[in-house]
Amino acid sequence: MLLGVSGSLFTAPAIESWYATLNKPSFTPPNWLFAPAWTLLYFLIGLTLYLCWNSKFWNDQMLKFAFFLQLFLNLLWSPLFFGLRSPIFGLIDIVALDLAVMATIILLFKHSKIASLLMLPYLAWILFASALNFFIYILNP
Repeated sequence: MLLGVSGSLFTAPAIESWYATLNKPSFTPPNWLFAPAWTLLYFLIGLTLYLCWNSKFWNDQMLKFAFFLQLFLNLLWSPLFFGLRSPIFGLIDIVALDLAVMATIILLFKHSKIASLLMLPYLAWILFASALNFFIYILNP
């Protein structure tokens, strides 16, 4: 929840001003879709953390590192993209986020198939967001 709230501090003010002026690809979803999508995704991420936290495998240091790295990269994206109004910094961050989430899913899969499956909608969304970020960067030189 903290991730969502902190991200919205940078996102909300930029939506109607800067973001509205950008050239966006045809597959850009409507603005209203982002809040419910992220609410569901943060719920699934939180549920995954709960399953991990209460398990014997949470002592896997690589899993902890990957999990918290992806949370940090997620937190960083809104200030980079919206706060700095920088599609290139957002793109660099989101590609790193994609890799960190993939690593987290792979590490989770060794311990809990359910926990790894809970992260798949998140991965799908951020891969879509990566494509969106990439095209915004390309369309707005």
